[in-house]
Formats: sequence, structure tokens, C-alpha cells
Amino acid sequence: MFWVFQINVSVNTLSSFFRFYCQVEAEHCVWYGECSEIEKHPDKKYNCNYTGPPIPLPSEGYDLLTELCPGYDYGNRELCCNVDQLKTLKSSLQLPLQFLSRCPACFFNLMNLFCELTCSPHQSQFMNGTKFNETNVVEVQYYIGKTFANAMYNACQDVEAPSSNMKALSILCGKDAKYCNATNWIQYLFDVSNGQTPFPIIPIFSDVPVSGYTPMNNKTYNCTEGLEDGSGPCSCQDCAKACGPKPVPPPLPPPWKIFGLDAMTVIMWISYMAFLLIFIGAVLGAWCYRRSTVMSEYGPILESNNPLSLNSDNSDQVNASCCETCGERFENALRTVFSSWGSFCVRHPFLVIWCSLILVAASCGGLVHMRLTTDPVELWSSPTSQARQEKDYFDSHFGPFFRTVQLIITTPLNDTFIYSPYFGGSDVPFGAILDKGILHQILDLQLAIEGIVATYEGKNVTLKDICVAPLAPYNNNCTILSVLNYFQNSHAVLDHSIGDDFYVYADFHSHFLYCVSAPASLNDTTLLHDPCLGTFGGPVFPWLALGGYDEFNYNNATALVITFPLNNYLNDSVRLGKALEWEKEFIKFMKNFNNPNLTIAFSAERSVEDEIDRESDSDISTILISYAIMFIYISLALGHIHSFRRVLVDSKISLGIAGILIVLSSVCASLGIFSYAGVPLTLIVIEVIPFLVLAVGVDNIFIIVQTYQRDERIHQEELHQQIGRILGEIAPSLLLSSFSETVAFFLGALSNMPAVRTFSLFAGLAVFIDFLLQISCFVSLLGLDAKRQENRFDIICCAKLPEGPETKTDGLLFRFFKKVYAPFILKEWVRPIIVAVFVGILSFSIAVVNKVEVGLDQKLSMPDDSYMLDYFRNLSEYLHTGAPVYFVVDDGLNYSSPNDQNIVCGGVGCNNNSLVQQVYEASLISNYSTIAFTPSSWLDDYFDWVKPQSTCCRYYNTTGAFCNASVVDPSCVRCRPMTPSGKQRPEGKDFMHFLPMFLADNPNPKCGKGGHAAYATAVDLYPNNTAIGATYFMTYHTILRDSPDFIHGLKMARNLADNISQSIDHKVFAYSVFYVFYEQYLTIAYDTALNLSVSLAAIFVVTTVLLGFDLWSAVIVCITIAMILVNMFGVMWLWNISLNAVSLVNLVMSCGISVEFCSHIVRAFSISVKKNRVERAEEALAHMGSSVFSGITLTKFGGILILALSKSQIFQVFYFRMYLAIVLLGATHGLIFLPVLLSYIGPSVNKAKVFAANQNYVGTERERLLNY
Repeated sequence: MFWVFQINVSVNTLSSFFRFYCQVEAEHCVWYGECSEIEKHPDKKYNCNYTGPPIPLPSEGYDLLTELCPGYDYGNRELCCNVDQLKTLKSSLQLPLQFLSRCPACFFNLMNLFCELTCSPHQSQFMNGTKFNETNVVEVQYYIGKTFANAMYNACQDVEAPSSNMKALSILCGKDAKYCNATNWIQYLFDVSNGQTPFPIIPIFSDVPVSGYTPMNNKTYNCTEGLEDGSGPCSCQDCAKACGPKPVPPPLPPPWKIFGLDAMTVIMWISYMAFLLIFIGAVLGAWCYRRSTVMSEYGPILESNNPLSLNSDNSDQVNASCCETCGERFENALRTVFSSWGSFCVRHPFLVIWCSLILVAASCGGLVHMRLTTDPVELWSSPTSQARQEKDYFDSHFGPFFRTVQLIITTPLNDTFIYSPYFGGSDVPFGAILDKGILHQILDLQLAIEGIVATYEGKNVTLKDICVAPLAPYNNNCTILSVLNYFQNSHAVLDHSIGDDFYVYADFHSHFLYCVSAPASLNDTTLLHDPCLGTFGGPVFPWLALGGYDEFNYNNATALVITFPLNNYLNDSVRLGKALEWEKEFIKFMKNFNNPNLTIAFSAERSVEDEIDRESDSDISTILISYAIMFIYISLALGHIHSFRRVLVDSKISLGIAGILIVLSSVCASLGIFSYAGVPLTLIVIEVIPFLVLAVGVDNIFIIVQTYQRDERIHQEELHQQIGRILGEIAPSLLLSSFSETVAFFLGALSNMPAVRTFSLFAGLAVFIDFLLQISCFVSLLGLDAKRQENRFDIICCAKLPEGPETKTDGLLFRFFKKVYAPFILKEWVRPIIVAVFVGILSFSIAVVNKVEVGLDQKLSMPDDSYMLDYFRNLSEYLHTGAPVYFVVDDGLNYSSPNDQNIVCGGVGCNNNSLVQQVYEASLISNYSTIAFTPSSWLDDYFDWVKPQSTCCRYYNTTGAFCNASVVDPSCVRCRPMTPSGKQRPEGKDFMHFLPMFLADNPNPKCGKGGHAAYATAVDLYPNNTAIGATYFMTYHTILRDSPDFIHGLKMARNLADNISQSIDHKVFAYSVFYVFYEQYLTIAYDTALNLSVSLAAIFVVTTVLLGFDLWSAVIVCITIAMILVNMFGVMWLWNISLNAVSLVNLVMSCGISVEFCSHIVRAFSISVKKNRVERAEEALAHMGSSVFSGITLTKFGGILILALSKSQIFQVFYFRMYLAIVLLGATHGLIFLPVLLSYIGPSVNKAKVFAANQNYVGTERERLLNY
């Protein structure tokens, strides 16, 4: 009857329950006191068999009873345990206490379970001694209510272990928390195999009496409830029920579609159709109008009355506008200046050449100060960028992120095998990579790597000299994140098995399965009792050491990942040099390693930089061949051979070589000048700028030389006057293109990207120096060559050509452009087709601009034969966890204040929007947030460590020094008193007094919360430990496989950090090692638009001024260049070229090169005095188009084709493909579309220029011919 009453009665507190219980039931024990030592556990004893009544507890045990079992602390404290048993209980519960006391309800229920077992005065009601040895109780049955067991489990199942980013039950249940339940957890707690239980305690679960025993079903607390001692409910992080609704990621924005099709495609298709209708209608209307207008037979006579006609009787009449007049005067001033300068250069060639050489030599002298930057951080991240500043902040406060040496190991063997557990359970399949024979071979490799010895400055360097050893100097073992660390990196442990002649009870299979479930365990639950904790003192999480498994079935892994973290050094070149040398030896060792059963992809921290350097070296030959072809073409194509007998005279090989040397001199001078200024070079500068300047320089050379070749010397005109006159005509065009490019490049230097900024600076100066040398030194050389060409051979200048008849003809290419090409594309029926085709291409390109992928595939930066390609592929295929991410709390937070503690921590009493809580909630939607786990929190672990119930925080009462939990010394006393205030969080001076002890404490079996291993670098303490500066809270990203993943991960982490900063009103930022490389992509679209827009604006302004304030001509130039740039994006989409810093440099360069294709033709059109736009466009195309085609187009086309043979993927993609697109698009737009556009909407003739031209012909042969 009593049990019915007991089940139904409502008890408010555990103490009142015991008072009532003692009044109605005779007190009866199962044991009392401790007797004999346990043979297998000499430090533990059996309890003594005792069936008498409870015995009052001696007074020296009162404090211990109050600490452990406050429910019994009443009356005369008659119990079934003595002080020794209470001490043993406290010792045994240290590990659960440290991990579960974060949630008061959980820990109260757990202590209830053990207090009832150890000390209850009514043990006989729910305990049965089943085995005895003399006076010892060696086995008992413990009847536990299912309701109690389930309630206890429910209160504890969500409790986190902050230092290991996992659930506490993964450590305390003997298996991964997701496989843990109320039954197997309690069974594990009472199993002798856990290393803490001294003898078997067999739990029996039931809510109804069994065999005369009434199960223990005491009151429990839910994790959402507070305790009567004032402890609050558990935090959301440790109690899912305390949380609100699970966060739901926002839905992805739906793709923009119209009629079920891509919106941009539909819009551009409709726009193109509308354009075609309007354009074709306008063309047909104009044609019909011209057909209806009958040409008068007196037209030529009437035309002669046009004041602009050369036949006009009133040639001094002109109605030019003010702007036209200013433009003509500006043009005339330029012509006059350049004519005088050209004449001077020809008259004093050696003076000009020597001055040029001196200036170039002085500039090139800066090359002795040249610094080449290959550090990827310096290349891609601006010192003022957010990611760079955050990296510098992290490095200066916590030390740089460690260096990584990593192997991803697979096997060509396809065998799988089945493991059948001896003690029951379903069969477990194992992948071939987990075969014991394979594991032994991998262990041999791992040990061999550990034994690698490098030499630095004559001294040996081993792995132990540079590795991360978190417990040093107490434990100097290197951190090796490897499955083999589950077996202590030992062949003997790997072979360890328990069995007999017939069966194997436990071996490496069972140990592996246990360790992947509880990697932080010091003792597995199998018969092996081997530790899982790594030799370095930390856990090896399976998601870091295994790859290619499905979900959490680690036994299905197809790859093993071995990671050696190495120390990195911020300002210590010696220790950094040691690490670099050891990594070099490691790479050499791995390249020579061969095992037919293993396929190994490997990488060291220096690997990427090494391979980029090797790639650059291997491509030198390809680049040299490319330039050699361009040089040979220039030397041969520059001459114009009039007859076979004059081949050696009319060739201009020496002048071509001189022109090339001038181009290279301008590049060297630019490099030297900026080297004087301390600006470091980059590989992009060295690889791209010679190509750019050669393109610009060659174009100018061909224009100068070919204009001279086509010109007829006027009667009584000397050579220096002729070349001066020619320079006066073409130099404004050269100035237009060169100065436009220079200004555009210098404005491009406003970019935040170091690679783009450096390229723009060097390119702008090199182009301008090249222009200056060409209008001075090259003009002088042209004058000397012209004198030589009168009767001397090229190169062999001392030899003369015998006198003979000479005939001068136009070049074949010029005749083709003038007689065939220009008239054809400007035919009335051809022009509309050209416009329709080019506008169609433009429409397509606009439609796909937003589809160009952003980022840079790491594999593209490697040579075709690089070992890193296999590593990158395996990294994407096998790894399941991304890079660590740190949420850094800026200096200035007062951690000794409860208010500031609550906005950061994640335990009891912490704010619901605290830092830890927000990161935890983000981890619940990891597919969206890319945050994989709950963050490790030094603050929460410190609170658990310093609790007076724990043995972690102790000090010598004689010296005040820290006393480790493993030390047995009566002078060691707990840090804080067992009082209500002592159980609260430390504040003020107490907080700072014990924190350094926590950060110096190594984890051990008695105290798993020591902060040295996990948090030694996480807290930046002020000098003399007076306060806390910056701190971090670490977690991991989900696996990030490609550039879009990395960019999304960076964006999500920053969004989360911003939300946290706003919530706690203090700066928090997210930092991961890859952020400095991928930050550029957050703004790459904006940066690209800004750089190209600024460049176009600069070109527009310069073109407007240098074309004599001709706004419309400048607009047409910019329209054509803009079309080229937009079409470049279309090519990038078609050819899978992503948008990144490298391609942005190429786009900026293409903007500059496009000026060469457009500006010369537009200027030739603007100064033409032909009677209509078609004829003016035909004249401009014939004269300038041939030079542009033979100069920049053919020169670059030949050189570019060679780049396709490069072994470097980045050369093939970003240089061959993009350069080819730049040249082809520039040539087609400049030589096909632009003349047609000018023929339709080109600027009207400048009346002032025509009038000036008429005046220039007065008294010349042309005037007589025209008048005639």
C-alpha cells in the first residue's frame, strides 16, 4: 500500500521526500563503507557488505554531503555511506560534473541517480546485491524508473562540450551523442569498461515493481526549469526546449524569368528585334528618299558654290562655329609643335638618342632596388581592406594561423569487408582504406614523415622543432590529426586484440567504431581499454581525419586524411625558415614515395607558392617564343620592298629591332622608376605589361613608318622637314591614343586590389614613356634610316646599292584596304548587315554579363603536371569539413562584469542573443549559414572549470600557486568556497585571478576542462594579467568546394558577425584563413564596373580635348570601346573565364588596347575633308586601317597563338583566351564596325579644318590641278 501511496504522492522537494520516506519505512542498507582494493583498479575499493540500518554520517563529511547530495543534509544524516564513499563518489563524478554542470537540471538529476545509489538509507528498496566476495559487494542490480531515466536523459541530451564542438554525451555515453539514449547512457555510466566504475552495477529499467523491488523514480527537473537553490534553467544551447522555433533560412530568391525564360535573354531579344525594325525602317526610308531625289546635271557646278568646296570662288568664306574654330586652332598648334620637334630630332639625331639613352639608363637603375612580390596575400588583398586588417589584427593578438601539411590517402583496392561484433549487433561494413594491412602501411608512412630531417643554416630541423604541440612543455608530442592517433600511432596498439583460439572479442574494428563516436575518450568501453585521445593530448575528430563517407557512417570512409599543423611565425624569419625547409624536404619525400596500395595527394603550406613560381619559370620559354615571333614579324613587316633589287635596302630590320628595344626600354624604365619609389613588382606586371606596351608601341611604330613610306616629299622639301611634317600630322593621333591609355591606367590605380593597382601604375607610366621615346628617339632613328635607305643596305650599312631605275609603289596591304576592303564594307547593302550582326553580338553579351562566374578556381593557378591538382581534386571529393572560422571579439569588453559575460557566453543565465548562442543557432541551419558546429567557448569552459564542486581549480594554500587536479596534496585547496556566492560565476578580481590558471591547465582524467590545449591562444591577456584584451570563439565552416562556396561562406560569416556586433553593441568580426583571398569577390562586380567606367570616362575627356573639343567623336570612340568590353564578357561566359583580379587586369588592359583600334581611325575620319561620311570613313579606313591591321593586329595574333602551348592553365585561360579575344574583338570593331558606324553617325566635317586645308593648298600643285 505504501508504494501505491508513494507513486501517487506529490513531493515538492527531494529533502521533504526523504523525511517522509524515513518515517514510514524501516531503514535498510545494502552496503556501508569501503573494504578491499579492486585488483584491476588499485586506486579503487569495493564497498563493504552491510544490511543493517543507516548510520549517522560523521561531522567531517557534512560539507561533502552538502556539496554532493544536499537532499540528505538534514536531521542526524543517517545514511548508507561514509565519508570515504562520498570522497570516491566525488572523484568518480568529476568528469560528468565538468561537462554537465553547464545545465543545472541535468546535473541535479545525474547526482540524484548516484546519490541514491551510494548513500540512500533505503537502498534495499531498489538495489540488490548479487555477488559478494567475503565482506565485499562485487556486483549489484540497480532498479531505475524508466520515467526517471528518460527525464534525466532529456535534460542532458543537448548539453554542449564547448572545447570540442560536440555534445557532452559524445564523451560521457561511450558513443556519438546521436546514438545515445536513456538506457545505453546509464548502462555506460555503470559499466566497468568506462574506467571509472569500480565494479559492475547492472541497471534494470521499469516503472512498476520488479521481483519485489520498487525502481528509484525520484523527482526530476526539466532543463527548462530552475532549481530551488536559485540555479536558473539551462541555456538554449544546452536545452533545445528552452529555444524558440528553430531558425529557418530565408528562401533563395527565385530566378528572374519572363515567360519561363531567363529575363535578361528575353529583354535583350525583344530589344534587338525592336532595334532591327527601327534600323531597317530608317535605312529603307533613307534609301527611298535618295531614289526619289533626281540628281541635277548641274550638280558639280552648283556644288562649286559650297563655301567648303575646293572649287569655290569664295574660299575665304566659312561659317565655322566657335568650338570648331577652337578645335582647328588646337589641332594646328599640336601640328606645329610636333612638326618642329620632329624636324629637330632628325637634324640632331645623336643628341636626341644619347639623351634618351641616358634617361632610360637612369630610370632602369632602379631595377637594383626591385622587389618581386609572390606572397598571395600581398597580391590579392589590399592592406586597407577589411579582410587584411582583420587578418593583421588576428595575427598580432593571437599569432598567425598555423601552417598545414596534409595528405589525402586512398587505395586502388576495391575490397570491402564485414565486421561482426562478438557481443551482438548488426554487421558493420568497412572500406578498403580501413583494412588493417593498409593501416599499417599508412602508419609506416606517417612515422617516416615524422622522421624527416631537414637542414637549415647547417642545423638539423625535425617535425618536433616546428609542429604544434598544444600541451608543451608537459607533453611535446606533435599534433597529428590522423585516424592512427586512435591507436596512439603505434603498430602494437593497432594489432592489440582480445580473444581466444576461437573468437576475437575486441580488436581495431571495435576500437575504431568506439573512437569515432567518442574521440575524446581516455578509455574505450571494449575489452581493449585503449585510449582514443591522441598522443598530443587532444581528440581527433572523425570528420577531420576521414573522407568519402556517407552521413555519419565513418566505417564507409574511402579516404584517410592526415594533417600535420605546423607553427607559423609572424616576425621570426629564422623559425619560419626552418618550417619552410622542413616542408621542402616533405614535398621531396612525398614525390619520391611509392606504394602500389596507396594513392596519395599531398600539400604543404608552401606548395601553392612553389608551384606558381615553378609555373612562371616553365612558361618563360613559351613567353620568349611568343615575343620572338612578334619581334621577327615586326622586323620583317616594317619594310616596304619596292623591287627585288632593293630588298636589302628597303627592309627595315634594324629599325624594327630599334623600335622593339625602345618598347622594352620603356617597360624597364617604368619598372625602374617605381622600384626607386619602393613599389614592389608582381608576376602579373612582368607577364602582362610587355604584351600591352608592345601592342601600343608596335601600333605607333607601324603608323609612323607606313605614313612616311606613303608620303611624297614636296618639291624643295628637305628630309627633316618631311619627317617633321609627317610627325605633325600623325603625332596628335599617337598622343590621343597614348595619353588616353595613360590616364585610363593611372585612374585604374585607384582600385583596392593590389594586383590591379600595381599593374595600372606600371602600365600607365610604361605607355607614356614609350610614347615619348617614339616621338623622339624613334623619329631620330627613322631619319637616320631614311638617309641610309637612299643607297645603303640595311644592317650592313657600309655596303651601297649600285645606281639603277627606281619605282615607288604602294604596299600590297594598303592597296588591298584602299581598293578592295574599304569600298566593300562601306557598300550600301553591306553596312546594314554589319550593324545588325554587331548589335546582335552586343545584345547576346549583355544578356550573359550577369552569368559570368565570379572567382578563381585554385586548380587553374597550377601547372598541368602539378601534384597540387590531385590534391585539390581530392580536397573537393573527400573532405567533409571546411576551414576553422574564428569569431573575434574586439578589445574593450569587461569579462569580469556579469553583464558583459552574459552577452558572450552560452551557458546558464546567458542572453538569448549572446555571441555563442547566435553562432549555435547558425549551426542549426548550416546548409545556409555554412557554420558547421557550435563554437568552442573558453568563457563557458572557464565557468565550469572554476566551480567549487569541481577539482579542476585548486591552489597551494602555502604559496598560492596553481595545483593541477592530478596532484594529490593536502595543501591543495579549491579556488572558491562551497557557498551560494562561491557557486556563482567569478566576477571582478576573482575572475582575473583564476583565469591564467585555467589557460595554463592541461586536460587530464581528473579534469577534462583545462584550457591550455584548447584556449591557450584564444585569450589575449594584458601585461601582468590585469585584464582581457581581444578573444576568439572558434568553430568550423561546412565543406567549401569551389569559389562560389568560399564567397558564400565569407558573406554568411560576416553577416553573422555583424548581427552579433549589433546585438551585443560591441565589435565582433569573423576571420578565417581564406577570407583575404576571397574578399575581393564580394565587390568584384562593383570594382570592375568602377574601373572600366573610370577608364572610359578618362578616354572620353582626353579624346574630346585632343580631337579639338569634338564631343561626338569622343562619344563614338567610347561607344565602340564599351561594345568591345561588353563583348569581352560574352566571350568570358562562352569560354568559361571567371571574373577575378587576373581577368579584371586583362579587362583594364583591353580598354587601353581598344583605344589603339579606335582612336586612330576616328581621328583620321575627323580630319578628312571628303564630301560625305562614307567617303571620309573609306579614306580613314584605307590609310589608318592598314597600319592598325599590320601593326597591332597581326603582331599580337602571331604571339598569342604560341601562348596556347603553355603548360600553365592560368596562361591558357586568362592570357591565351582573353588576349585572343581582345585582339579579335578590337580588330573587328575597329576595322569593321567602327568605319560603318562613322559612315552613319560620324561627326560632321569641321568647317574650320576644311577652310584651313584649302588655305594650305594655296599655291601648290594640288590647287592648280583642282582649278584646272
